[in-house]
Amino acid sequence: MTVGGFFSALIVGIVIGYLGRWLAPGKSRGNARIGFLLTIVLGIVAALAGTAIAHGLDQDRFIAVFPIQIAAAALFVTGFRALAARSR
Repeated sequence: MTVGGFFSALIVGIVIGYLGRWLAPGKSRGNARIGFLLTIVLGIVAALAGTAIAHGLDQDRFIAVFPIQIAAAALFVTGFRALAARSR
């Protein structure tokens, strides 16, 4: 991953976090609530993970990488909610 790809993944991560949160099934309850900062962090991590997955699949075009990043964010948000609900 190039430096430009890293920084674009960070910027896109903010948008990805909110899209993943919006697409994740279920509502936030109790301790499973995800705040603004955590949404951004999950989005950035998901964007970086999605970029790495896309590059592993030999996909370098934004139109192919973006849906993978969104799916990764939805999985990260859903996983975080499940872990947070379990720890209650």
